[in-house]
Parts: sequence; structure tokens; C-alpha cells
Amino acid sequence: MRSARGKLVLAAGLAFTLAACGTPTGQEGTPGAQNALPGAEEFLTAPCPEPGVKPQSDKELTYWSMWTADEPQGKVLQKAMRCFTEKTGVKVNVEWLGRKGYTTNLVPALNTGTVPDLFDQDVSKVSAAIVQPGGTQSVDDVFAMKVGEGEKTVKDVLAPSSYDFPQNKDAAGANFMVPYEMMASAWWYDRATAGDVRPPSTMAELTALFDKAKADGKAAVAQDGDISFYNMYFYTQLAERFVGAGGLYRAASDRTGQGWLTDPGFRRAAEETAKIPPYFIEGWDAAKFPQVQQRWADGEARFLYVGSWVPSETREYLTKQGGAAKIDYGSFQFPMPEGATHDTVEQMSIGFSIPKAAKHTEAAKAFIAYTLNKDILLGMTVVANNLVPRADLPVPDDLKDIKAAIDDPKKEHVLQYDGLDGLAGGKWATEVFDPLNLDLLKGRVNPQQFVDGLAAKSAEFWAAQGS
Repeated sequence: MRSARGKLVLAAGLAFTLAACGTPTGQEGTPGAQNALPGAEEFLTAPCPEPGVKPQSDKELTYWSMWTADEPQGKVLQKAMRCFTEKTGVKVNVEWLGRKGYTTNLVPALNTGTVPDLFDQDVSKVSAAIVQPGGTQSVDDVFAMKVGEGEKTVKDVLAPSSYDFPQNKDAAGANFMVPYEMMASAWWYDRATAGDVRPPSTMAELTALFDKAKADGKAAVAQDGDISFYNMYFYTQLAERFVGAGGLYRAASDRTGQGWLTDPGFRRAAEETAKIPPYFIEGWDAAKFPQVQQRWADGEARFLYVGSWVPSETREYLTKQGGAAKIDYGSFQFPMPEGATHDTVEQMSIGFSIPKAAKHTEAAKAFIAYTLNKDILLGMTVVANNLVPRADLPVPDDLKDIKAAIDDPKKEHVLQYDGLDGLAGGKWATEVFDPLNLDLLKGRVNPQQFVDGLAAKSAEFWAAQGS
């Protein structure tokens, strides 16, 4: 899981970010072997592919990773580094910082000049904490580099939607991140126990699924209400379908706050959002993550809305519980609300960036290109059970529904939360959106009061930021 909640919130709020397979919990250092998927061992022991680019001058590089060495992604990246050194002679000095180490090490280091040559993180967080202060350099030239598959370049193998969007551009318009992993979100359920679940095409069909769950003696929706960016999903998903990609970000960036009131889609989305919390599991707003998610894994609730990492997290939880409990993961996207005109799908890119003060950029860029070789990137699917930005690699069974949504040419791609969590270094979401959103979910404000509050609080926020 992820969020980009700015420099002021990084030390505290962003401790809740991508952990074991992309979670918000900081549950780092969990061995992945017990959840190894078919093909994992074959990948880890397979021969190293040849690189498309060999550095001519750099003999080493320093890489600060958001993972830990014993996480599945860490295992994949260890192979990438070992193979890169074997094939190019360039030594990779890695620091496994994890998510908490990233916030306490990398961000402060930007002020000292003692920075790595390469680091990784999700695009919103990099934008909020590093790009906006001017701490990265362009990686545009990486897209023309060969990946070691004949003449194929980085640009040739990556899906354009994984990197070519406004939130991956610095002030000069250059790309600052090259992705190697993708995240998305969905409504999740267990095919083995849920019966006939047909992806709903309307909100009425969605709530009918919730009513059916209650009739079956289940809670309809599991929700970990202490994670603010889990609470953020519902309104942003629905609003995007009314206002389209960039619509939320534009309204939140409007220094007058009036953008929230001029488009009726924002109020309509709030009206649809308010219909969902009555179906939340009892205690959703009092538990501590991951208690409610675990209740879903134990079968207490039928549906769970969260990111593409949830199969890895819940499978690991069930394994630790012992016994033979398993989940046959099914998922579907939010339906189109009545009157909405944008059939959107959210995604989030995780990738490599290079600090402005990096000393070994030649080696760093060559390593990025090498990691995107199909024989290296394959590990992110078969070891880490995650999505990748290449269309020609296998998709984990758990994620085929969500990958089909991402690949659907009829859908409009939107950065997760439309990038709201990276606005103003993450402070806008924390100070303006999160409190009002929780009030909406708890029924303390009605939809009109919610958008009125966004308009007023947003204007106050921007006035306090100065010019």
C-alpha cells in the first residue's frame, strides 16, 4: 500500500506505506518463502540475461531500496543486482532501507548532498517528497536504452500508461521515474464462498451484492478505517467517474476552492459514497489495521476494497494461522454511477529515480534498463505476485481480473486518487481531505456539507501556503 503525504507527514504518516508486497503497514522483514508461487525457485536459479547497455566509466553505484532483503521484491532485486555485476563488472552497493528507512534516510539526505545514485518508491511519494523540492534529475534518456532483448528499448517494452502521465513530470517536463512494478485496486471477494458474483455495472447492482451478503449472514464490506488512504478510495473512485482523469487534482489545486462547487459531479460522487458505509463491518472505525482485513480473510465479511497487494498479505496471514484455509481471489472494479461519463481505472507506478546530486548516473541508468529485461522483471510476477508495466509477462492468477481492467482499451487511466495524496507535499490530503472524508463516511456531514467543506477548507489551506 502506499501514500504520498508530504515532508511534514513523512516521518509519521508515511511509516504506513508499501510493505511486504505493497502494503501500508510497515510489516517488513517477513520471509516470503512460505508464500512462494510456482516458478519462483526457477526464476531465482535461472541464468542471468545479457545486458543491453554496459557502463563504460562507472565501476559501482549506490542503491537505496524501499524494500528489505527478505521481502519478495527484495529477493528479485538481489538477483538483478547479482546478475548486473556478473555481466557488467559494476558493483551495486545496496542499502535495504524499507519504507520507514526511506522517510528517515533519503529525504533528509537531500539536504546534505550525500545521496545514493539510485532509489525506488511509488511515483506520488517521489513527487511529493523529492521532486517538488527539486531533488531528482531527468531519466528521459533511459527510455531509449536497450534492455538486452535485441533492439528492444525501455520505451518499447513499457506500457505508456505506466509512466507517461503528468504526475511523472518534473518542473521542466522531464520524466523523473521509470516504473518496474504496478499497483491497482479493486473490490475483492472469495470465489469459493461468495457464490455467483457478477461484476456490477451500476451502483444499484453493487449494493444488491452487499444486501445479498447480509442476507447470507455476512458483513458486506470489511474496512480498516484507521488507514486514511484506505478511506480515501471510495470517494475518489466515484468522483473520477464523474469528472475524469485530472478532475480531482484540478479542483484540489484551485486556490479559491470553488472548483468543488462548480462541477456537480463532486456532489454526486459524495451522494454515492454515502451509500456505502452502512454496509461496513461492525467496528470498522475502531479497529487497528490489519484486524479488519484479517476478519475478511477469515470469512466474516464478503467484500474488501483495497489494492492489488491484498492476495499476498492475506495469504501470508492465513499461512501463519496454520490449517488449510485458502482464498480463491476474485475482484471487480467500481461500477459506473448513474450520470457518470468516465469509465476510469486507477493505477500506481513504483519505479526507479535518480537524485540530482547522484555521482554514478551512467551505472544507475544502465541498471534500470537491465531490471526491465523480461528475464529479470519476471520475478516481480512469479516471486512477488505483483503486476508489472510490461504486457508480455505472465500475470498472477490472483490479479488477472484487475490486470484485465488496466489493459482494457476502453477505460480511462487515472493515477491512484488522481494524485491528490501528492499535492502540496501530501499536506492537502492530510489537512483538508482526510478529516472531511472521515466525517462523510461516518455520516457526520451530508454530501452537500462535504463538498462545501472541501471548498472552504481548501481555500483556507492555500491561503495559508502563501503565493
